[in-house]
Amino acid sequence: MATVPSAHRPVPVYLLAAIRLFNGAAGLLTPELLIRRFDPDREPPGPAAVYAFRLFGIRTVLLGLDLLTHSGDRLRADLLEGVLIHGSDTATAATLGVHGHVPPRTAVLTTLISAVNTALAAGASAALCTPSKNNSAKHERT
Repeated sequence: MATVPSAHRPVPVYLLAAIRLFNGAAGLLTPELLIRRFDPDREPPGPAAVYAFRLFGIRTVLLGLDLLTHSGDRLRADLLEGVLIHGSDTATAATLGVHGHVPPRTAVLTTLISAVNTALAAGASAALCTPSKNNSAKHERT
């Protein structure tokens, strides 16, 4: 497997990190706003929901930071775990929508966001595991 210097990450790694940092910060700082999208009829949002959004917010921020600070095998493992994490998020969002537990627009939006995250994690993982032509040429010269 080719190793990618930390300064040369594939674009999907940066995109996924940005999405994770944004969504995680939103979960930490504005959980009530996000909860209203899932449960618009409950005012004010329940404390358990606020706790859950903050819990997942910090998890998501840390996962985003991992993508920016880890490299090599650790980064590849982070991305493979990301496929599982975001794939699970996608299935959960879709299931909530199919069963009518969240408003249809919220179900579609959260499913789409999670599916994009899954694709970014899979694409970045594949990019890191596939040596590029430039990296192959450099290794052949040394």
